[in-house]
Amino acid sequence: MSNNKPISRYPVPALDDLPQDLRDRIMTVQEKAGFVPNVFLALAHRPAECQAFFDYHDALMLREGGLSKAEREMIVVSTSGANHCQYCVVAHGAILRIYARDPLVADQVAINFRKADISTRQRAMLFFADKVARDSAALEDSDYEALHEHGFDDEDIWDIGAIAAFFALSNRMANLTAMRPNDEFYSMGRQPREESS
Repeated sequence: MSNNKPISRYPVPALDDLPQDLRDRIMTVQEKAGFVPNVFLALAHRPAECQAFFDYHDALMLREGGLSKAEREMIVVSTSGANHCQYCVVAHGAILRIYARDPLVADQVAINFRKADISTRQRAMLFFADKVARDSAALEDSDYEALHEHGFDDEDIWDIGAIAAFFALSNRMANLTAMRPNDEFYSMGRQPREESS
């Protein structure tokens, strides 16, 4: 099924009209994923901001540290649910399902991480991320201490907070532009992978 609805309320530039470095980045994603996620096309309305956005995204989401790729995506999905961002819940829910190799976790985390089938450590991480997303001014020492008790160090805590804060920006831009998720995201990672023997 193909959905011909607009992907943004703002004009979406043609790939050929974009700066070469941004076009190369988008084509690399297309080769890896098999399609171009609509976020690239929608944000390319302002190419310099689009490039800066994805540079920061990659700095946060691809860095080495104490959080797994799945845990980073859990933060995105959970806080995007709190911010009512359809695009990020759908797109990053697909990525979370793939990284976690769990077809159920993304829906659970998006709706209510408190009842999701995740570890106590991950739940503590999402409590902190949720507070950053909803009311960062209310953070206090006890919030950090709770994460230390679960084995997170200060750099991990920075990552948790920075991912929640960055995706608060992403969520608001997606809602501002009425960004539509690609149809491909909805089915990704829904079937458990066969274990190779």
